[in-house]
Amino acid sequence: MLHDLTASIVGRLLLAAILGGVIGLERELNRKPAGIRTNLLICLGAALFTVVSWEMAGEYTGDHTRIAAQIITGIGFIGAGVVIRDRGTIVGITSAATIFVVAAIGMAAGSGLVGIGIFTTLLVLASLVVIGHLEVRLGLHAELLNFRVTAPAASGEIVEKVRRIIDDLGLQTRRWSTHPTEDGVLVEFESEVTVPQRRDLMNRLGALKVRSEARPVRVVTSL
Repeated sequence: MLHDLTASIVGRLLLAAILGGVIGLERELNRKPAGIRTNLLICLGAALFTVVSWEMAGEYTGDHTRIAAQIITGIGFIGAGVVIRDRGTIVGITSAATIFVVAAIGMAAGSGLVGIGIFTTLLVLASLVVIGHLEVRLGLHAELLNFRVTAPAASGEIVEKVRRIIDDLGLQTRRWSTHPTEDGVLVEFESEVTVPQRRDLMNRLGALKVRSEARPVRVVTSL
């Protein structure tokens, strides 16, 4: 009897680790703040707390939900740590929401609700992958990019021309800087743009016969 109970608990914990790891893999591949280890440990920890809460209450005749109920409060602190305000932009909200759901999946696995845990995991993956892809394709998702425009010294008024293009597109810029280089002049700035806006901006900059590039602005985190 004890052996069967232990095997059941081990199975629940393994399931929680797998489900959390799968969601974490998607986050890791997209270079988001919380990756495989974070989501796996959160899901596993929530499952273990749920199991311990049930077993302790059963042995000491207490409230089966007392310990498990505190998981929500604890996850709130972790989620707040993932949300970062960087250069005027809030990042990590989706990762924080994912962590919240991952903890709920862990609680489901710890409670033995296998079907619900697996279904929720699939639903989360569909939301992150499919909806995320649609947001990019439809231009609903904006990304903070670093733009660098390099022009020969003889180009003349290149800074004013770049400014005019940005104003025509209605873009907001930050960290604007210009300085001379060996090739001429470098104009560098950051802007939060959608895919169509990025395409239009790069096409217009290309028409100026200058070298331009755009790179994502990465937020480094230890999570």
